[in-house]
Amino acid sequence: MNDKRNELDALDVFDGALLMAQAIQPTIGQCDCACAEPGVSEPQTLIAWLHLTDRCNLRCVYCYLPHTRAEMSAETGRTTIDATFRSALANGYRQIKLKYAGGEPLLCFPLITELHRHAQTLASRHSLNLDGVILSNGTLLTPETIETMQSLGLRLMISLDGLGDYHDCQRYYADGYGSFNAVVDAIDMAVSHGLVPDISITISGRNAKGLPDLVEWVLERKLPFGLNFYRENDFSACQINLQLEEERIVSGMLSAYQVIESNLPRHSLLASLADRANLSAPHLRTCSVGNSYLVFDCHGRVAKCQMDMGHAITDINDPDPLTTVRKSPVGVHNLKVDEKGECQDCQWRYWCAGGCPLMAYRTTGRYDTKSPNCNIYKALYPAVIRLEGLRLLKYTSKQPIS
Repeated sequence: MNDKRNELDALDVFDGALLMAQAIQPTIGQCDCACAEPGVSEPQTLIAWLHLTDRCNLRCVYCYLPHTRAEMSAETGRTTIDATFRSALANGYRQIKLKYAGGEPLLCFPLITELHRHAQTLASRHSLNLDGVILSNGTLLTPETIETMQSLGLRLMISLDGLGDYHDCQRYYADGYGSFNAVVDAIDMAVSHGLVPDISITISGRNAKGLPDLVEWVLERKLPFGLNFYRENDFSACQINLQLEEERIVSGMLSAYQVIESNLPRHSLLASLADRANLSAPHLRTCSVGNSYLVFDCHGRVAKCQMDMGHAITDINDPDPLTTVRKSPVGVHNLKVDEKGECQDCQWRYWCAGGCPLMAYRTTGRYDTKSPNCNIYKALYPAVIRLEGLRLLKYTSKQPIS
């Protein structure tokens, strides 16, 4: 009887979420900002992606980079930080988030420490909040780098796509040898030193079947994680078995959700379980690209998206690169979901926002259309809401059911 009541309560949570979606649609439809929540006139955080190097010791099968020897100089890096702070101050931001990326950013870790110390100085001078994260494959992590990250307040994100061969079939060294063992050792090392990494999981047709075991492994270690879908690019298009075949992906994801149901965490997973969708709050755009986001390449050129760095718009000498990016017709057009005709009658549109605009354009040649993964998303969202309902039931005090 109790199990049946719990099931009904979870369904009530799902129904309530849909009613909430319908209730707030007029509010969001009238909002003319790029915010994540209705009623917020300005985004709170300016995000800057620093592409420090093209170099990498891995050759991940879905990588969108050409693996050249290009690397950001210290001078360019400091000017990049300066440009980010100029735009933050010019546009009223009180918080900056720096993403140190590559390639493999740990190949130039001394540069990261120099740039983040410079950013800390500027943040203190201008009374801005600063967040920094290193996006790494983990294989070059050492106790010394961990200690330095902790002293600088830097967070760490490590990519792990599966257990054993499910990871190695996507993320391997230049000689073809899998990186799984090295990555797991890095995660264990970080945790043992008190630095809990976020785990980034990229799902493709190759590893979807192994997703449940990986999710169980991550949950057992109480590691934060996010499930992201593979995005085709010019370098990976020839890898046909990476493609997101709907039945296979939905099956793998729903199996992973069953694992989560057996080990529900205390924190919400509404923003972690369905690719770029954030089911925790309504929003008009899938991501911050073109609005509150800057991408700096190794040479100091500025683009809208890290997967579209070939379309540079300005550079680090611009007095306000963010305003230039917002006004530019070059590169990705990250339209509001209300401008995407195929999304108008969808009950999920203010949580999904139509998916990745770059993927929509690659598939259809248009930005004003829904994601090619639309059917996958619609199959998953109710299950994600159900998990959140069960999580709330588990951790919220309730009167005993007679």
